[in-house]
Amino acid sequence: MRSNSIKGLALTLAIAVLGGCATSKEELLTHSDRTMMDIWQQETGGGSSGTGQVARRQLLDARQSLRRPLTEADVQTAPAEQMRYTRTARNEVYRQFHRLPNPDLVMYVYPHLAGSDPVPVPGYTTVFPLYQRVQYAMPGERVEDY
Repeated sequence: MRSNSIKGLALTLAIAVLGGCATSKEELLTHSDRTMMDIWQQETGGGSSGTGQVARRQLLDARQSLRRPLTEADVQTAPAEQMRYTRTARNEVYRQFHRLPNPDLVMYVYPHLAGSDPVPVPGYTTVFPLYQRVQYAMPGERVEDY
């Protein structure tokens, strides 16, 4: 009973696979005489066809809608804003990238035995940073305590 159902399943699978191979490439993947260069020039506006000109015009319109004129306040604050990121002798002396806080942890190690020959080690206090690596803030990023 079980072998009949397996044979039926295998037969159905074979028919489906062979049916897929019966289709021709030309029927599935039709193509025209246009080359990739023709398609590229048409879609990017490089060609002389009307469709490319429409695509180019739409691209220019989209770019124009994203542009905005500079206000007087923008013009006045631009030099000061750009100076914050410009290397000068003054900026070289004062740090531009401040270190982020990395608190020190104080730990007391209790007296213990250490080594392959148990040697007594007296208790002591040690200090180590909370984070393994030093992290830096970006220019203008807040570095004071929250």
